[in-house]
Amino acid sequence: MSTFQDLGLNDDLLQAITDLGFTKPSEVQEKAIPILLESETDLVALAQTGTGKTAAFGFPMLEKIDVASRTTQGLILSPTRELCLQITNEMKLYGKYCKGLNVVAVYGGSSIQDQAREIKRGAQIIVATPGRMKDMIKRRLVDISKIQYSVLDEADEMLNMGFKEDITDILSHTPVDKSTWLFSATMPREVATIAKKFMNNPQEITVGTKNESTSNVSHEYYLVNARDRYQALKRLSDANPDIFSVIFCRTKRDTQKVAENLIEDGYSAGALHGDLSQNQRDLVMKSFRNQQIQILVATDVAARGIDVDDITHVINYQLPDEPEVYTHRSGRTGRAGKTGISMVIVSKSEVRKIKSIERIINKKFEKKDIPDGADICEVQLMSLANKIHNTEINHEIDKHLSSINELFADTDKDELIKKFFSVEFTRFYNYYNKSKNLNVAEGSYDRDSRREGGRDFSRGSKNDSTRYFINVGGKDGFDWMKLKDFLKEQMNLGRDDVFKVETKDSFSFFNTENELKEKVLAHFTDFKHEGRFVNVEVSENRGGGRRNDRRSGSSGKRRDDRRSGGRRDDRKESSGNRGDRRRSDSGSKPRRSDSSDFGSSRPRRSRR
Repeated sequence: MSTFQDLGLNDDLLQAITDLGFTKPSEVQEKAIPILLESETDLVALAQTGTGKTAAFGFPMLEKIDVASRTTQGLILSPTRELCLQITNEMKLYGKYCKGLNVVAVYGGSSIQDQAREIKRGAQIIVATPGRMKDMIKRRLVDISKIQYSVLDEADEMLNMGFKEDITDILSHTPVDKSTWLFSATMPREVATIAKKFMNNPQEITVGTKNESTSNVSHEYYLVNARDRYQALKRLSDANPDIFSVIFCRTKRDTQKVAENLIEDGYSAGALHGDLSQNQRDLVMKSFRNQQIQILVATDVAARGIDVDDITHVINYQLPDEPEVYTHRSGRTGRAGKTGISMVIVSKSEVRKIKSIERIINKKFEKKDIPDGADICEVQLMSLANKIHNTEINHEIDKHLSSINELFADTDKDELIKKFFSVEFTRFYNYYNKSKNLNVAEGSYDRDSRREGGRDFSRGSKNDSTRYFINVGGKDGFDWMKLKDFLKEQMNLGRDDVFKVETKDSFSFFNTENELKEKVLAHFTDFKHEGRFVNVEVSENRGGGRRNDRRSGSSGKRRDDRRSGGRRDDRKESSGNRGDRRRSDSGSKPRRSDSSDFGSSRPRRSRR
């Protein structure tokens, strides 16, 4: 492997590299830096998160720009505020000896006028999120018509977040003859389209295999019932006492709920998602970097700015909608040459997703069992013993030794050790004694799980599940997936607890296991949604699939008219705005759940 001196960087940059403690370039740096220094070319670089991509484009850009000029010469686009700030800070560190260098971060959640003033003072490099950058261009607060270098960092994630139009609009205000450098962990079709449209015969480098996960990360999955997902999460945390992890959830609501329940159960946890203010997010990330927070629960979008090298585990509380996103998640651990573990908690219907991810990352998952109570108690006990053994003695205690010795004068060594460790051990023993086995056998997976005609027909039979009628449907803005999510959120159920969902125009059907029947019917007694009564009844047709649509006739109309007070037009109109109201409510603080998925008691963990 070459050194940074061999790559051809100038003395100012080499001095900064020495100060930062960098010794040898990473593979992506070794491949990208010489290409970008030696020629004016476009570049597509595919490399995993945590492989040193910022330095790979940062050093060449700093080498090539004219710091004596106040003109903006470089533009770096990144998907999130956290990543934008991270890149800005790193660029400033790399260019600390480049006198006159001004790198400005442009992102939402902060004063746009303050950012415009910073740019006006002379910003050779702007690091920006697409949304705020487009806004500044529209207001004519920034001029990027003379930039020489543009970087699309985490390009796949920016496109996943819906920034394609923003990126296209921003790049249309830049010179045609600029150099564009695209860095991405994966190469989906949308990224290839951007590269083709805005790049001219780009050179391509790949670290590892396209979309492949880093070799420093091992991949494990744990098969449980959906309702036991939270209990499984707690056991995995307890079985790894020194865990320093990121837990990924699919939605902001679930992220907040999981974090709140972990905190209430005594874990050192925090939430990171888009509904937090910038100040709140900064405080959470500062606490996490300082390891004052041991477990960070995050959405995929918010986690894009996490740049912490010591993360030991990534736990996928829920799998992402897109299998490619798993690559980004697992890349949060195993960074800077260290090893890490990516865990996935899955229910029976999600096992097939593991196989899809294996093909994408070119790695095999190892199926493991959730530890039982005895194993966890042993791990916690030995962890405490090791911490005590390695603790440095505080000799301020010496003056109290005589009193302590007097108290334990009649206690032998073995009894004293037992008493001492029982203080901690008993809490875990009492909690996990007689705890149930959470593991589900692979063979119990329902081979007939399938989707037919856009409807969900996973699990259940007429003998072990209950079929329900509900008087909402397509006219109310529900398809089968939206209705399934609605029911799951309303009753705090696991995603697999609602199945065989079938939507009609003004009513729908769904199934749950028989044991949930009383909970479902009780929840929807005198239940109102957006001012309208929602009625749920046990359906005569318990099997699911297609049925006689007699409810769609006059009787179905009378039922809808009765429940809506005869205002069918008003109901239809309100459904058209449901999406906006739902989005605005998504950030509200979730209620404490009393379901089995959340909220069971647990011995309070000591804060680390």
